[in-house]
Amino acid sequence: MSHLLSRLSANPYLLLVLTMFMWGGNAIAGQLAVGEISPMLLTAFRWAGVAILILIFAQRRVVDEWPVLRTRLPLLLGLGALGFTAFNALFYIAAHSTVAINIGIIQGSLPVLVMLGAYIFYRTPVTGAQMIGVVATMIGIAVVAARGDLLRMGDINFNPGDLLMISACLLYAAYTVALRERPAASGLAIFSVMALGALATSIPLAITEAAMGDLIWPTTKGWAVAAYIAVFPSFLSQLFFLRSVELIGPGRAGVFINLVPVITAALGVFILNEEFQGFHAASLLFVLGGIWLAERGHIPRRQKSRG
Repeated sequence: MSHLLSRLSANPYLLLVLTMFMWGGNAIAGQLAVGEISPMLLTAFRWAGVAILILIFAQRRVVDEWPVLRTRLPLLLGLGALGFTAFNALFYIAAHSTVAINIGIIQGSLPVLVMLGAYIFYRTPVTGAQMIGVVATMIGIAVVAARGDLLRMGDINFNPGDLLMISACLLYAAYTVALRERPAASGLAIFSVMALGALATSIPLAITEAAMGDLIWPTTKGWAVAAYIAVFPSFLSQLFFLRSVELIGPGRAGVFINLVPVITAALGVFILNEEFQGFHAASLLFVLGGIWLAERGHIPRRQKSRG
């Protein structure tokens, strides 16, 4: 695994594309988990699985880098709770009181929130081309969320679930921007500490779910889904995303998040036998075009350093 990560670590775009496929697969896995394992228990199990992987693959790295890690320990634990646990918890709760079309559109705001946060806190420049690219990707998200019927946009009313989803996106954007404050340690070691924070904060959620009588113990299929989520969306994808943010910054990396709904739709065709329609193709064109514009419009690091 270390050899594979080292080969991939120099190519942020490949890392980001792989990350988005894993996150898209996570959405499919979430659908497959319905009735097989309850949401909060799934969240707790995914981070328990990650903790096991950390013991196997990252224990020595964490021990070696502990003197650096402990200097920002509260920050790293907080980021794990913020970006790994809180986002997913709010997402699950929001899904009970809002519709998918609203969630899709609100998720499309993540790159805007990341760029805005990077500008507010770090004065990271945002060019006109980048903003046009973000708008284009958001149009793509709107197309896939509305299933090609843009007239449905006028019927959207924000409800408590929408506000929860907006809060979730704000938390994940804050997590992405705050990654700049991580200590000078390896991505694997940093992620390991954040994952422990996620595990610690997800356990009370599962206990609450059980106390409310909503806990569903995993079936065989539920265990398989939990294992997939622990290894790919929870472990490898987070390492890839951390490395990508390190290489090209949170604003440019955040734009790629808009690929997730399109990838999810494509995976739905092959895994869930959903029909691929024209609006899927239109959405893909908008999203890829937006990413291309955002990349063409970024300010090189040398130029930014001149002030």
